[in-house]
Amino acid sequence: MKKLLVLCLWFMMVQYNYGQSKRILFHTAYGDVKVLLYDFTPKHRDLIVDAIQDSVYANAFFNRIIKDFVVQGGEHDDAILKREQENPWAPKQRLDPEFDERAFHKIGALGAGRDDNPRKASFLNQLYFVVGKAVTADDLDRLQIQKDITYTDLQRKEYLDNGGLPRLDKDYTVVGEIYEGLDVMMKISRLQTEAADYPLTPVSFNLSLIK
Repeated sequence: MKKLLVLCLWFMMVQYNYGQSKRILFHTAYGDVKVLLYDFTPKHRDLIVDAIQDSVYANAFFNRIIKDFVVQGGEHDDAILKREQENPWAPKQRLDPEFDERAFHKIGALGAGRDDNPRKASFLNQLYFVVGKAVTADDLDRLQIQKDITYTDLQRKEYLDNGGLPRLDKDYTVVGEIYEGLDVMMKISRLQTEAADYPLTPVSFNLSLIK
């Protein structure tokens, strides 16, 4: 019975992950990171694809690196805040969240950054990778009560086996995941940073579609 359950979970993971239609490439000086975008978060998927086609992420930077947490890139919070303060009459551009139980904060997940807005809506041009940390059953049980959510068997297995950041679930939209080059992202996550989490040596990347 246990073997059957493991086989079913593995089949579900393959079905969720490799049935997606868009794949993207983060090219860095440390190596390449390949990511699949989820079709079950279609607005965020299309936002990223459009941004790539408009060269939004050409010569972009990972500008916030926190070990055991995230590697964040694209437009920085400070730049967004400054632009919005300079144009207070303009509407704040955000994309409404897309939460799906298949899209969660496991290690290697790609998420959309945001500010502390009550809608939990995403910034348009800010992404982050989960590098995460170990997760215990007690952690998940506590979060289920605090966040009023229920982790699926698939989520619990992934978090307990490999770690992640479950405390971000249902607060930030997860848009995809790394399927090749996780070691590259983990290497970047260990770079030295200054007090504001900027890497001491700038880490640039170019984002492109994989045909």
